[in-house]
Order: sequence, then C-alpha cells, then structure tokens
Amino acid sequence: MANTELEKRKTTAAGTVSPAEEPSAEWGWHGSFPKATLIAGVLVGIAMFFMLIGNHTGHTEDLWLIGVGVVLLGGVGWKVHRNRTSWRR
Repeated sequence: MANTELEKRKTTAAGTVSPAEEPSAEWGWHGSFPKATLIAGVLVGIAMFFMLIGNHTGHTEDLWLIGVGVVLLGGVGWKVHRNRTSWRR
C-alpha cells in the first residue's frame, strides 16, 4: 500500500495489475468494460420509458418505470461527468 496519497500503485508492464496486488490477475483477465457499461445503462434506461406503452390499469407501474429510468440515466450522466472532470480534482 502507498504511504502517502501522492505515491502511485506499483504496476507491471504497460499499466497492468501486479499479481502480488491482485491474485486474480495471474489466472485471468483483470479489467472492465467502461463503454459497454454506459451504453447498456442508456439502452436499459430508454427501455424503461418504452415500457410505459401498454395496458397498465394503475399508475404504480408507471411511477416505478419512470423512477428506474430516471435513476439509470442520471447515473450514466453522473458517471460521464465524473470521468470528464476527474483531472480537475
């Protein structure tokens, strides 16, 4: 672990994770899908609004669909904003 906030995490070649730090890096891929996660969030958020079209008799379902859609799209927007402004902190 780093003793100060200014010390960076020790990495091996080309910014990969050290197997000593992360044991799973030794036997498998160690990463994420940042663009695919954002695309999936937007698609699912929009799908929530398309589900409003239907044979709903009550409006409880509509409130949940709108709420989940807004939360998903808001989370994607927050993530994009945070990634674009992270260097300013």
